[in-house]
Amino acid sequence: MNKGFASTGDMVEKKISFDEIGPGLYAFTAEGDPNSGIIVGDDGVMVVDAQATPVMALEVIERVRKVTDKPIKYVLLSHYHAVRVLGASAYEGAEIIASNATRTMIAERGQQDMDSEIGRFPRLFRAVESIPGLTWPTITFPRQMSVYLGRREVRIMHIGRGHTAGDVIAQVPDSNVVFSGDLVEYHSACYCGDAHLRDWQQTLDRLSELKPQALVPGRGAALATPDKVADGIAMTRDFLFTLYGVARTCVDKGYTLKQTFNETRKVMDPKFKSFAIYEHCLPFNVSRAYDEARGIDWPVIWTAERDREMWAALQG
Repeated sequence: MNKGFASTGDMVEKKISFDEIGPGLYAFTAEGDPNSGIIVGDDGVMVVDAQATPVMALEVIERVRKVTDKPIKYVLLSHYHAVRVLGASAYEGAEIIASNATRTMIAERGQQDMDSEIGRFPRLFRAVESIPGLTWPTITFPRQMSVYLGRREVRIMHIGRGHTAGDVIAQVPDSNVVFSGDLVEYHSACYCGDAHLRDWQQTLDRLSELKPQALVPGRGAALATPDKVADGIAMTRDFLFTLYGVARTCVDKGYTLKQTFNETRKVMDPKFKSFAIYEHCLPFNVSRAYDEARGIDWPVIWTAERDREMWAALQG
């Protein structure tokens, strides 16, 4: 059965929630659309993930202004994907922080990713014409750095490869609240098209060792208790383990990519089909899992053309 390409048919607007998950710590969520996080300190604010366009970022800014009039001094990019970063120009005067690896990936594949994601999910790029171009970090770091919003520390860490090679988390030590980006999803499919699947599971182990009291995932509802955090991490781990396990078995048997896709559906549909963006992600996920199981460590760059060629080959 042919399926509409990626999320081009998803035009239903989502309900935005803005929840306080710790003192001065907020989750901007929208029923499985990309989340943002807000950290309010003594003298300023950090936003974690900018949204996809400057016009969409204004919705985050509007909610920030309802809880504080302190300036937004920093925007942290959890990774390089367009839906996370291209709205950054709306935060006028803010420093843009990312890992060294994320900046390298913007240079290597940022334009291709921008074109690819806009083509896959037009609803998430409302007012696409407001995007001035690629978002470039103004501050980068290799592994860990701390930013102080007055007395409040925000500890930013690259704890391993996962959703991309450059993912970072933000931990607020005074409350032990974590903003994970797409390293954790909640009742949403993990997008694995640029992933390092074996590393990702080990990265989740390191995240678990922090024992967060609350966590804002990349997609899905905020996880406001330690039990919810553990559930979200376990759910993400199960998704990754299942996906890569099928791919590895199929590669060992000499299956083609199309055969691997069909086998993956048989295993994953019963467990994960109800997750947000599952159908969108599955062909990209199987393609990357199949490559990694064959020993291709660095993800092949997705382009708008490659997206549609792959989709037609697997979904036709």
